[in-house]
Amino acid sequence: MNVQQFLADQKVEFDVLHHPPSFSAQEMAQAMHTSGKEVAKTVLLRSEEDDQYMVAVLPASSHVDLEKVGEVVGVSDVELATEIDIGERCPDCELGALPPFGSQYHMRTIVDEDLVNDETIVFEGNTHEEAVRMRCEDFMRIEHPLLASFTY
Repeated sequence: MNVQQFLADQKVEFDVLHHPPSFSAQEMAQAMHTSGKEVAKTVLLRSEEDDQYMVAVLPASSHVDLEKVGEVVGVSDVELATEIDIGERCPDCELGALPPFGSQYHMRTIVDEDLVNDETIVFEGNTHEEAVRMRCEDFMRIEHPLLASFTY
């Protein structure tokens, strides 16, 4: 999936923000001189119970509460996916650069409620050197994620 092409196809306005290479959402926020609360990180999760994968999108400064995610999606065992899992399921992205569009990989997307309090969302594109900024409203409209509280 090419994030920029996908957004253009959806007729969504967005900005591409180039930055020094970063390998975490917090590093990206620092490189862009932006608060970690305003930058989204995308995490691939796996439910061992039904062997399903899901994309969790949350503020870069927060952490996933796996137990809460399980409660939200109705499974008892949720874990972080491995880098190998990410590479197998999202082969078009640089390792660790996962965009927040699980739907494009046939996965459920869940978004933490704290992330949609701002007008815009900033997230990693397909590489560790580019970020994308778009309106939260547009993101929610094209992705249709499950909105819940699952961070600490």
